[in-house]
Amino acid sequence: MQTVDKTLPVPASDDPVQPIIEMQGIHKRYYIGRPNELEILHGIDLTIYPGEFVAIVGESGSGKSTLMNIIGALDRPTEGSYRLDGVDIQTADDEQLSRIRNKKIGFVFQTFNLIGRQSALKNVELPMLYAGVPPKKRRERARMLLDMVGMTERAGHQPNELSGGQKQRVAIARAIANEPALLLGDEPTGALDSETSRTVMDIFHTLHREQHKTILLITHNMTLAEECERVLTLKDGLIVDEKRGRGYAF
Repeated sequence: MQTVDKTLPVPASDDPVQPIIEMQGIHKRYYIGRPNELEILHGIDLTIYPGEFVAIVGESGSGKSTLMNIIGALDRPTEGSYRLDGVDIQTADDEQLSRIRNKKIGFVFQTFNLIGRQSALKNVELPMLYAGVPPKKRRERARMLLDMVGMTERAGHQPNELSGGQKQRVAIARAIANEPALLLGDEPTGALDSETSRTVMDIFHTLHREQHKTILLITHNMTLAEECERVLTLKDGLIVDEKRGRGYAF
């Protein structure tokens, strides 16, 4: 059974604000109908509203990666309903899902996922290229975003010329290039040292505080998770706890 902190603010039933993420009864099974059928998620209910900064924590094997793939429209649930920024993910076709990933979700991965042999500037431009943004406009916005994350002087450098922290800052700039409804960080500090992790988290906090970005952080680092507004604990494919984060003072 899920344990929810009842002191957390919940929008009133007549609140016109609609959730960014609305999941009900999400199950995920593999090898369906076979003797080795395996269920990873056992009925996830999750609601996240615009402007929230939420962390999901859990040990290895808890189902974090499976849940992240469904939230990011990289996979579909076996059972249950999922609406992302008003779109029913269950009924969306592959082309619609591709557009959703490009325009509604900004991904920041542990492994950065930058394109080699392309400059930082070109990497940030890439989502806008796929979205059909004209060259001049996307180049101007890419430069602005790199400046925002402190990477102006490295705009012409390729990924192999950047440190891990610099790569992640470029990845964050790329993630918000198309003004997505949701910024999804999948262990974004997992490959970084503590000092560099602090820099990356400060950027997330700035985006949340100053630009009111909706951010979902999936992590095993409880210290970083507790800087968020809400902390959800995933265990054995279920959300077993929810509490208020302590926040982070700049």
